Amino acid sequence: MKYLIFFIAITLFVNLGICQNQTTMEKTIYQFKVKDIEGNTFDFENLRGKKIMIVNTASKCGLTGQYKELQKLYNQYKYNDFVIVGFPANDFLWQEPGSNKEIAKFCENNYGVTFPMMSKIKVKGSEMHPLYQFLTQVGKNGIKSSSVSWNFQKYLIGRDGKLEKIITPRTSPMSDEIVEWVNEKVLASN
Repeated sequence: MKYLIFFIAITLFVNLGICQNQTTMEKTIYQFKVKDIEGNTFDFENLRGKKIMIVNTASKCGLTGQYKELQKLYNQYKYNDFVIVGFPANDFLWQEPGSNKEIAKFCENNYGVTFPMMSKIKVKGSEMHPLYQFLTQVGKNGIKSSSVSWNFQKYLIGRDGKLEKIITPRTSPMSDEIVEWVNEKVLASN
């Protein structure tokens, strides 16, 4: 009987440790693979150690001009282990009705976008993409719950793959808050 209790205790202890490790692992962005705008697999694991801004985008929004600022920010810091990842979404007043091909052409022709753009997804509601479930649910990201309030909401991910900040849609990508965040982390790594 003592051996059985000992065995059960050890089994529970080991399983608890595994569950805790899985929970810790699940609280980083690196668990996700998504489709890029051309339909290829984009693995966030390949961004390990980089600062990441995730932003939901739309082509027919009053904030669409932020593409220009996003590209400027990307150009300025892309060589300092910083990347922007755009996710087109048609969740707000149907402001992103185009196909992935149309969106890619629009972004390139109008704003010269070179940062990674992903396939169109849902960022709210019952069909919310698992990546955005992670970004918006404290139980999944371990930091904070939020809701995507509009197009061009920005999620800032640290070099450790964890959510650090949520930036409102109307905040310029070139705002002091964002630029200081990028610079602080770049300087800290040098």
